[in-house]
Amino acid sequence: MTDWLDIHRGAAPLMIGLPHAGTDIPAELEDGFLSPWLARKDADWWVDRLYGFAADMGATLVRTRMSRSVIDVNRDPSGRSLYPGQATTGLCPTTTFAGEALYRDAVPDAGEIARRRECWFDPYHAALASELDRLRAIHGKVVLYDAHSIVSHVPRLFDGELPVFNIGTDGGATCAPALEAAVVAAVQSTGRSHVLNGRFRGGWTTRHYGRPAEGIHAIQMEVAMRAYLTEPEYPSADNWPPPYEPQTPLIRDLKTIMAACLAFARA
Repeated sequence: MTDWLDIHRGAAPLMIGLPHAGTDIPAELEDGFLSPWLARKDADWWVDRLYGFAADMGATLVRTRMSRSVIDVNRDPSGRSLYPGQATTGLCPTTTFAGEALYRDAVPDAGEIARRRECWFDPYHAALASELDRLRAIHGKVVLYDAHSIVSHVPRLFDGELPVFNIGTDGGATCAPALEAAVVAAVQSTGRSHVLNGRFRGGWTTRHYGRPAEGIHAIQMEVAMRAYLTEPEYPSADNWPPPYEPQTPLIRDLKTIMAACLAFARA
């Protein structure tokens, strides 16, 4: 355990990854960013609170507190794009989702990227791998659910308004068809808008660990933030992030989805 990595160990065959809920920026790096607010702007705000209930369902949760602007633990460590030909952010992002510059002067060079990977990327994934091995030894079959959220409108990344639930299985490669179908059915039962393998087909975590033939079934869920908070039309340091709304009905829907994942894993 470290001061930036949180691990809650459960016994159920379900693990939730939280790679983007962190907002920590090491003191030695903060002055290099143009704005601490910009460096935290694209966090998956409050996602760790949204899924907090899953601990009571027996799930294991692994969360990094480090800001994705320091290093994005859901990107390919080789630097290869997950979405060739489409706008995205890298392992050590140099811009926000909207294209705003993050750094005052020099961006991280290869040496600095390697240092950040060793400090934060590698330990996060060592924890994920270790917990997956532990759970698979108990159950044989495990669901890895990578939990994300994003603002509903990001013209640089996608056109129009994002559906509320964005399910990613890399075209069905990262999990069994039965899990994909169960999650889609659970989402449909909520009555909210959704898409399967749309703009977000699954990040590096889902694609790297999803090995259904070996008993690891990975799925990514990207939730549009309007489902659980009030999104301002123009986010600024004065209004972003909005406060967390603990009574959001979204939690009820997420419990339905988690129950579907557990039912699949225990079948």
